[in-house]
Amino acid sequence: MPLTQKLTLAQFLIEERQRHSDAADDFDNLILNIAVACKQISRAIAFGALAGVHGTDGVVNVQGEQQQKLDAISNNVFLSINERAGNLAGMVSEEMEALYQIPEQYPRGKYLLSFDPIDGSTNIDVNVSVGSIFSILRAPEGVVDAVTENDFLQPGSKQVAGGYAIYGPSTMLVLTVGNGVNGFTLDPDSGDFILTHPQLRIPAKTQEFAINASNSRFWEPPIKRYIAECLEGEAGPRGKNFNMRWVASMVAEAHRIVMRGGVFMYPRDGRDPSRAGRLRLLYEANPIAFIMEQAGGYASTGTQPILSVQPSAVHQRIALIFGSKEEVDRLESYHTGQSPSSLPDPLFRERSLFRESA
Repeated sequence: MPLTQKLTLAQFLIEERQRHSDAADDFDNLILNIAVACKQISRAIAFGALAGVHGTDGVVNVQGEQQQKLDAISNNVFLSINERAGNLAGMVSEEMEALYQIPEQYPRGKYLLSFDPIDGSTNIDVNVSVGSIFSILRAPEGVVDAVTENDFLQPGSKQVAGGYAIYGPSTMLVLTVGNGVNGFTLDPDSGDFILTHPQLRIPAKTQEFAINASNSRFWEPPIKRYIAECLEGEAGPRGKNFNMRWVASMVAEAHRIVMRGGVFMYPRDGRDPSRAGRLRLLYEANPIAFIMEQAGGYASTGTQPILSVQPSAVHQRIALIFGSKEEVDRLESYHTGQSPSSLPDPLFRERSLFRESA
């Protein structure tokens, strides 16, 4: 049924700015430019094989992964739309080893953008939902010319916005600017993102978990304990039956959890002791953690809140557990030996960009 009042993303940002007069136009424009990039990527995905976006391009990216054609296409879309708008001092992408400097012919702004242009791109060929993830930080004072890696090495608690677009049966943009989480659906007729899911909240309890069970032989004892208890069902210590999900697209997993609850685990394991995890901190874990906490959930490494982690490199990997707060608290307690009730609250309870100078 059509909504009686259609609030576009642009109108939503204007209303937020009117309520908080210290917010800035350039921040709104940055969010809208990201939305434009997501629209273009959505269109390319919708054409699929007709547009030649399936398959690999023969390149191995900085992560050591085979780059899909859509990875490169989407990365270029993000760069070309955001480099010239005057809102950014620099960018970091999963698909590029080096920082992206704003070309000299374009003005520089006061924000930093980190993004994964296509999360789950190996699912494109089988028509499974994929997405784009992004994080926005303020650039340190005094950044005029080239940004440095150190400029981006800010903990997730410093984010001023985080979000993702999911390209599924419909395209949605899920966004937080520190004042809750809102979902916008792309209207294919008007080309606008329309507010359809205001103030999303994640149920504190769940009976659904997502993990790649093929890695079970490498899991650490706390994860093995948690999964074993879930699998025991009603007869076990949890006293209820659990369902397992695994899409191999973190955006799809995160979206399901935002919409109906659950817990996602990509924990540290024993395959490579030198790696703290598989997922990237700056442009995957941090924005998803920001969304989770703003929606009443929680995100942890297993031993500490994701948003408290001090990054050491722009492509740093990390263990990631997120979703319904009671389950993440339980998992954290298994790792730390503390009872869930004694664990600290998530970093974000009420925080908004619009309560600070943008």
